[in-house]
Amino acid sequence: MTEPAIKAMIQLMDDSDQEVVHMVETQIRTLGPSIIPILESEWENLSLNPVLQNKIENLIHEFQMESMKTKLMHWKQSGAMDLLEGMWILATYRFPEYSFATLKKDMDQLYYEVWPQMRDNLHPIDQIKVLNGVMFDQLKFGANTKNFHAANNSFINVVLESKKGNPISLCVIYMWIAQKLGFPVYGVNLPNLFVLTYKHEQTQFYINVFNKGLIFNKVDIDNYLAQLNLTPLDIYYQPCSNLEIIRRVLRNLIMAYEKSGHDDYRAELTDIIDSLD
Repeated sequence: MTEPAIKAMIQLMDDSDQEVVHMVETQIRTLGPSIIPILESEWENLSLNPVLQNKIENLIHEFQMESMKTKLMHWKQSGAMDLLEGMWILATYRFPEYSFATLKKDMDQLYYEVWPQMRDNLHPIDQIKVLNGVMFDQLKFGANTKNFHAANNSFINVVLESKKGNPISLCVIYMWIAQKLGFPVYGVNLPNLFVLTYKHEQTQFYINVFNKGLIFNKVDIDNYLAQLNLTPLDIYYQPCSNLEIIRRVLRNLIMAYEKSGHDDYRAELTDIIDSLD
């Protein structure tokens, strides 16, 4: 369909005949996300028609949701190998113009800040302590304790800009840098807290990134689980998959929107996490 024809259809979305409006909206939806630029252009030219503007906004959001969901399903079906790509796809939920190239550039820059300060032949714990010093003392990353449940804590672009986040977003950034440095560092799904583990052969310990990289051991997890009256399951001690991390980020977002009263966002994300399950 040509651009003039699409623009003419958009104008009909404000027709007085609701049957015509329904037919036009159905036809526009079949065109898919590729017409978002046309919708945006028309939205900018409709400052005197708030009803039509609102309809266009809703259509744009629907298309962006469809695009995000398709990318996320493709990411899962292709093996969910690149966690950074998964985090980028989630960020496009609220920041659709955010590019993966921008995310990769920002993450590479962090790595270049850390890499020159690392030393060979250090004990793994000492390697992590050096990484902690750069991340938390030099680069000033830290916990967003003032707005712990804010949705923005789950969007990696916002966390990179503010340097404040929740446990899982900070862990993703920390883990990506650690793995790029060659460290065997992985995510661990603890109840109410996401942490990392350094695991290689007989060496294993844990890192609480939300608490400035605090290093702890299996006994500490035992005690933590005992305080919560939970059975010590293997998943609380061993690395989890990238898909599990993305699912947990989605659950955090759902909780954030639930607390802030954004029921539409909560419903959309619930549908997405159900599709991943």
